[in-house]
Amino acid sequence: MLDPTTAPPAPSAPPGGRFLRRKPVERLVAESGHGSEGGSLRRTLSMWQLTMISIGATLGTGIFVVLGEAVPLAGPAVTISFVIAGLTALFSALSYAELAGTIPASGSSYSYTYATMGELVAWVCGLCLILEYGVSVAAVAVGWGQYLNEFLDGTIGVTIPAALSNPPGDGGYFNLPALLVVVLAMVFLLGGAKESARANAIMVFVKIAALLMFCAVGFTGVSSGNYEDFMPLGIAGVSAAGASLFFSYIGFDAASTAGEEAKNPQRDLPRAIMLSLLIVTVLYVLVAAVAVGAVPWQSFEGSEAALAGVLSDVTGQTFWATLLAAGAVIAIASVVLAVMYGQTRILFAMSRDGLVPRVFSKVHPRTGSPRMNTLLVAAFCGILAAAIPLGELANATSIGTLFAFALVNISVIVLRRTRPDMPRSFRVPLSPVLPLLGLGFCIYNMVNLPAITWLVFGLWMAAGLVFYFGYGQRRSRLAVEAHEPPATAEK
Repeated sequence: MLDPTTAPPAPSAPPGGRFLRRKPVERLVAESGHGSEGGSLRRTLSMWQLTMISIGATLGTGIFVVLGEAVPLAGPAVTISFVIAGLTALFSALSYAELAGTIPASGSSYSYTYATMGELVAWVCGLCLILEYGVSVAAVAVGWGQYLNEFLDGTIGVTIPAALSNPPGDGGYFNLPALLVVVLAMVFLLGGAKESARANAIMVFVKIAALLMFCAVGFTGVSSGNYEDFMPLGIAGVSAAGASLFFSYIGFDAASTAGEEAKNPQRDLPRAIMLSLLIVTVLYVLVAAVAVGAVPWQSFEGSEAALAGVLSDVTGQTFWATLLAAGAVIAIASVVLAVMYGQTRILFAMSRDGLVPRVFSKVHPRTGSPRMNTLLVAAFCGILAAAIPLGELANATSIGTLFAFALVNISVIVLRRTRPDMPRSFRVPLSPVLPLLGLGFCIYNMVNLPAITWLVFGLWMAAGLVFYFGYGQRRSRLAVEAHEPPATAEK
């Protein structure tokens, strides 16, 4: 690892001005792991642990939570919707794998765009990642409360009142379970990356076992008649569901946020990203096919604990549904844990570059984790989870992710042209064809999201750009070092 004191200096501003200034790849690698005040992240994660982080951040969101909202849009053809979303994820995953092996930094696509397209585009990408990670934590936490109620009802016959288990506008006043799971994830993260990875791996095994159990039991109730009206709302419904279900694949890139804590990032990050996506896609398609075959697709309307309901209908008893709910409680908690981890590491990288306050890149000397960063992210996610309904959170997450993935696909093409001789541990085959296909799929899915989602995204981007021009561009380390504009580093 290069010494950060010998990292290449900030380049002079390009002809387009300070907003197009790029951070050299060599400098990104040299600064790897180092906080803003001398603390360092620790390289403790193996390839297997990186894979578990990606699976932990991905597997569960679409199947356990969002399936109940996607099936009413597509009917039994929701399996095709999963394939559409999966193809979008696949092309982007190839681009992520190449860049993760080339630029093993915590910032994920934020760091990749900083090295290829400049500071302003990197900032926009960072805003998208906050939607992808921070808001998806809240969305998944909302679904966790529904399965917790299923489990409590099946074991002790009580549930948390709707007023305390649903957000405003969705039949309640405050989603207490959603806030609780965010706090539990925060406690694990404060212990450090290695400890969090161990807890996550255990929860991943539990969730895979729960889904395989669902398939085995649900298959006994599969009826060919439930597949007859296969595409009741036409291709438009399949496309709309596919755009919504892209939320289900968010998280496969979580391994890339661990680039500064991986033991061998150049080798292990590409492998972890591709392996996790393969495992998740197979399970998604299998579970969705069994679910829509076991009960009529109309019965999914309004259900945020859809799989538990399927097992109750198929078996006529609550035992299997309660067992699945227990697995889902653990499974969805692992999503919250892994995605919150990714969010803290992205903010760590942005803070180290001076674009957000330094507090996000301060590393605790004992645990080797960004403690205050973790506390602030937990507070943000907890408030969103407690107060915002699931559907709105899921769509906001999807559009942020699709935009970030589009930038990653472009970054691969740009870096191939600007640094063709740079060593790459993984190369996207048929480039630039496959990255362009990934870009096209991202645009296609974004177009199919609701107008209100675009409005929210536009407002979020506008607010973020106001923050950048009022704070980030003046305190950017590259701007300070180049004295453009004259500024002093934040105290």
